[in-house]
Amino acid sequence: MVIDPTRTGRLLDAVIAAGAFVLTVALLGAGAGEVDVVGVLLAALASLPLVARRAAPLAVFVLTALASAVLYGVTEITGPPVGPTVALYGLASGGDGSRARTVLTLGLVALMLAIHVTATGLDEGRFPGAELVFGVLLWGGTWLAGDRARLRRERMAELEERALRAERDAERERRLAAAEERARIARDLHDSAGHAINVILVQAGLGRLNTAGGPDEARAAFETIEEVARETVGEIDQLVRVLREDTANGHIEVEPPPGLAALDALVQRHRAAGLAVNATVDGERRPLPPGVDRAAYRILQEALTNAARHGAGTAEVAVAFGPSALDVTVANPVHHEDAARPVGGGHGVIGMRDGQFRVHARLPFLGRGT
Repeated sequence: MVIDPTRTGRLLDAVIAAGAFVLTVALLGAGAGEVDVVGVLLAALASLPLVARRAAPLAVFVLTALASAVLYGVTEITGPPVGPTVALYGLASGGDGSRARTVLTLGLVALMLAIHVTATGLDEGRFPGAELVFGVLLWGGTWLAGDRARLRRERMAELEERALRAERDAERERRLAAAEERARIARDLHDSAGHAINVILVQAGLGRLNTAGGPDEARAAFETIEEVARETVGEIDQLVRVLREDTANGHIEVEPPPGLAALDALVQRHRAAGLAVNATVDGERRPLPPGVDRAAYRILQEALTNAARHGAGTAEVAVAFGPSALDVTVANPVHHEDAARPVGGGHGVIGMRDGQFRVHARLPFLGRGT
C-alpha cells in the first residue's frame, strides 16, 4: 500500500484544526460560563483556517490572530490563543531562513501580538502587563521551537544530499576502476591474441612463398589463411581501441562489421580453401536493418567455418528474402564415421547421427519472431 504524503499532511492539518477549535470553544466556555453563536463563529475563524497552514502559512497566521484578538476583546475567555500559536509554529518551521524574510515575519508577529494584547486590555479596562509578558514568552518560545524544527529539517536534507553525493562519488570511482581494468584487459588481449595471429600470418606467408612453384591448392590455402589473419588482426585492433576508450574525445569511429553484401566474398574464400559451396539467394534483395544484416553474415560465417572443419567437403547455402523476415540456411554432410558414431559416444558436432549438419535461422525485420 502506497501512502500519499500530501494527503496525509492535509488529514493531519484537518485534525489539528478541529482540535484547536474544540479547545478554543472549551476555553471560551470555561471563561464566560456560556457559549453564544458569536463566540463559536469567532472561535471557528481563530482555529479552522489551520487546515490551510501548509499552503498559506502567513495568511493563516494573520487571519487566526485577528479573529483571536476580536474573540479575546468581546468575550470572557481563559487561556492562551490556541489557533494563532499553532499557526505561528507552522510559519516559523516553514520559512526559508533568510534574514530579510525573518525580520519582516517577526515584525508582523509583534504587530499581531500587540493587537491581541491591546484587545484583551480594552475588554478588561486595564493595562495588560501580565498578558503581554505571557504572550511574549508563549509566541517567542513557539517561534524558537518552529525555527529549530526548520533547522533540523534542513540539516537532515543536507545530510541526505551528502549521502547521495558520496554515493555518486563512489559510483564514479567504481566506474573509473572498471575502466582501468577494462583498459588492462584490452592491452593483455591485444598482446596475446594479436601476437598469436601475427605468428599465424607470418607462417602463412612463409608457407605461401615456399610453395610458389607447388600445387595451386596449397598456395591458395596459404593465401586464404593470410587474408583471414589480416582481417582478424584488424578487427582485434578496432575492438581493443573501443574497449580501451583512449581517444581524445572519448568517441571512436568503428567500422561496422560486414553484412550480406560480403556473402560472395565469403563464399569465394571458402571455395579457395577447398570447400565446395553452392549458394542461392531467393527473393528480391533489399536493404536490411543493420542488426539483421550483421547477424545473418555472422551466422553464415560460423556455419561455413564449421562445415569446413567437420563436414565432408561440401555445403549448401540458401538465403531467402521474405516479406517480414530473412531466412538463412546452411547444410552440409558430415563424415561417415562421425554420422555412424554410437549413441553416447560424442558431444556437439561429432555427436550427430543423421549424417548432415543443418543450420537455419529466421531473422524478423520488425522484431517479430516466428
